[in-house]
Amino acid sequence: MWEEKVSITGPYNFDLALSRLALDPLNEIDTEQRLVKVPLAFENKKVVANVMATGTLEKPEFIVTASDEKDKALKRLTEIFQWNVELLQVHEHFQTTQLKDLFNAHYGTPLVLEFDPFSSLIKSIIHQQVNLKFAFTLTERFVKSFGDEVDGVWYYPCPEKVAQLKVEQLRELQFSGRKAEYVIGIGELAASGQLDFEKMNQMPDADVSKELIKIRGVGPWTVENFLMFALGRPNLFPMGDIGIQNALKKYFGLDEKPSLADMERYKEPWNPYLSYASLYLWRSIE
Repeated sequence: MWEEKVSITGPYNFDLALSRLALDPLNEIDTEQRLVKVPLAFENKKVVANVMATGTLEKPEFIVTASDEKDKALKRLTEIFQWNVELLQVHEHFQTTQLKDLFNAHYGTPLVLEFDPFSSLIKSIIHQQVNLKFAFTLTERFVKSFGDEVDGVWYYPCPEKVAQLKVEQLRELQFSGRKAEYVIGIGELAASGQLDFEKMNQMPDADVSKELIKIRGVGPWTVENFLMFALGRPNLFPMGDIGIQNALKKYFGLDEKPSLADMERYKEPWNPYLSYASLYLWRSIE
């Protein structure tokens, strides 16, 4: 067992990050202890890392403990929690825009990634075209039926296991036939190495999009979500997302949801941090 103290530059609002992670019932969160248990996997080794906040908004500090793989775990946790991003720079950018009040209200909220790129893509597919509550229910059924539990923390099933599932097994969990096929298809692509998430990390957004959009069941919304929450890309604004449309309607006091032309106009000054505009708009209605 190892323990490491991590200090980063503020602002960084870990409590707001935890409250967003807590929306997913599969995440092991203790908001009072300011703690999250993160399922990490290296090659075929599963390591659960405990990340506990001990610092403040302006002076963020964390105690990280795990059983093994210290260097790899700290590197991956830095990616997941975006500890290397200067949030003050992002905040100051928005002080000259119409989203100033929103960024003041959610000051220091980081863009926290999904714990694993494969599970991020699977989760996006499961969440398509169903309401959020049922999406989380379906995801929980899927993971608890086919995944693994380690130290009280759930891991999504690996690509090889997903590739071997049958459509009927997912239909029993209330998946549509088509959604079941999409999930199994992505498992097959990842298991065969045709979907290479390590490689995608080094690719520009446009190349990742081109690669993913070819996959059955993956549309623009899924691609944008993957770029943002699996790869941590800072400049995505999913204009087709109903949550973002509703948040803009509420924030700007509009009579109806904004048109795509309106959204194009709104988002212009928010470059190159559109992912943060998206995140803070979602936060405003969650």
